[in-house]
Amino acid sequence: MLVNNAGRNANFDATTMTEADWDAFFAVDLKSAWLCAKHTLPHMRASGGGAIVNVSSIHASATLEGFFPYAAAKAGLAGLTRSLALDHGPDGIRVNCLCPGFTDTRLVRESMERAEDPAAAERAMVAGVALGRIAAPEEIAATIAFLASPEASYITGATLYVDGGLTARRAG
Repeated sequence: MLVNNAGRNANFDATTMTEADWDAFFAVDLKSAWLCAKHTLPHMRASGGGAIVNVSSIHASATLEGFFPYAAAKAGLAGLTRSLALDHGPDGIRVNCLCPGFTDTRLVRESMERAEDPAAAERAMVAGVALGRIAAPEEIAATIAFLASPEASYITGATLYVDGGLTARRAG
C-alpha cells in the first residue's frame, strides 16, 4: 500500500503568486503524490495488486477565500485518484482519495494559535461541523487503514469525506 499524505498551507493571491511559488507549492501538495505513485505502481503490478490512498482535504470541493492554491492542489489529488483508479484497476490496484475536515494536526493548531483568541477561533472553526468538534488524527488514520485493507476490496476511484458532517451543510 501507499499513502500519499503530504501537504502544506499556502495563502496566495492568484494575481501576485509567482510561478516559482506555484511550482514549489504544487511540488509538495500534488506532484509528490504522482511521483510516489509512479515509482510504487510497477511494484504493485508485479505483486498482483495493491492500494493507494491519496489524502486530500475538504478543500477539494468546498473552500474559503484565501485558500488559493491549496484548493486547486487538493482538487487535483481527487482527479489524480480517479485517473489512476481507472488506469490501474485492471492490475488489481485500488486508488482512493480521503478528504478530511478539520483535524487536530500541527497545521490546524498553528492556524488557531495565530488568532487573537485561539479558543474563539476553534469554536468558529467547528461551528459548522455537525459533530461539533475537530477530528482526532487517529480517526483519519483508521479510515486510511480501512481504505488500504482487504475490507475495502471493491472501493476504487472514490473520494471519501471524513469531516464530521461539515460538507453536509447547505451552501450559503
